[in-house]
Amino acid sequence: MGKVTRKRYSAEFKAKVALEAIKGEQTVAELAARHGIHQTMIATWKRQAIEGMAATFSGKAEAAKDAGAAEVEKLHAKIGQLVVERDFLSKAFGR
Repeated sequence: MGKVTRKRYSAEFKAKVALEAIKGEQTVAELAARHGIHQTMIATWKRQAIEGMAATFSGKAEAAKDAGAAEVEKLHAKIGQLVVERDFLSKAFGR
């Protein structure tokens, strides 16, 4: 028997299906049949989408983005420091 791998769904597909579930125009069973996925997956994606929306409006996403930018700035400064030290030591070693 061959190796069985799980089907992976893109973030766009998950978001589309979760949004359809949140709208409630069709039942979860109808959505599952139409997209060929299990109802539990749709319920999970719907829950994750709702939790993600709460984080978006609470400002946690912006705080994480700012923390990432600060980390990048810190790393750039460290790189600059190491380059200066390397150049200094290579000149001192060359004497």
